[in-house]
Amino acid sequence: MAGVAEHFEHGADVGVRGRGATPAEAFAGAAAALGSLWAADASSVRPQLTRSVVCEAEDLERLLVAFLDELIFLFATRRILLASLDVEIDAPPGGPARLVARGTGERYDPARHESTVEPKGATFTTLRVAPESGGWVAQCVVDV
Repeated sequence: MAGVAEHFEHGADVGVRGRGATPAEAFAGAAAALGSLWAADASSVRPQLTRSVVCEAEDLERLLVAFLDELIFLFATRRILLASLDVEIDAPPGGPARLVARGTGERYDPARHESTVEPKGATFTTLRVAPESGGWVAQCVVDV
C-alpha cells in the first residue's frame, strides 16, 4: 500500500489518516491505517485472496467515506484483511469522483492477527481530503 498511514485520537473513536504524493496514495494510506485497527501487524496478512472495490461520489471527501465504508463492510461481512492495496482515483472537474481499488489479503484469523479494535463505521467527523505540504492528506474518524 502506498502512502503513509497514521492514527489520531478523537474522543472515544479513532481517526485514520493517510498522506501521499497523490490523492490515491493518501487514500491508500488511510485504508492502511484503518486495516491496522484489525491487524496490528500488517506483515502477518498473507496475499491469498484478491478483492476489488469500486466507489463513486460527488467529491473526494464523500469518496473517502464511501471507500472506508466499503473496507469496513468487507471486513465485517467477509472478515477479510488486506495485505496490499492499489488505489486509482479519477476526479474530473465538475463530475463525480470514481475510485477503483484492487487488493490482496486473507480471512481474519484471531489466532494469528492481533486486533486492537473493530471499527463499526466511518463518520463525517473531521473528514478532510486536501493538498498539504506538497502532497495530499485524507482523513476520517472511525466509530469503534
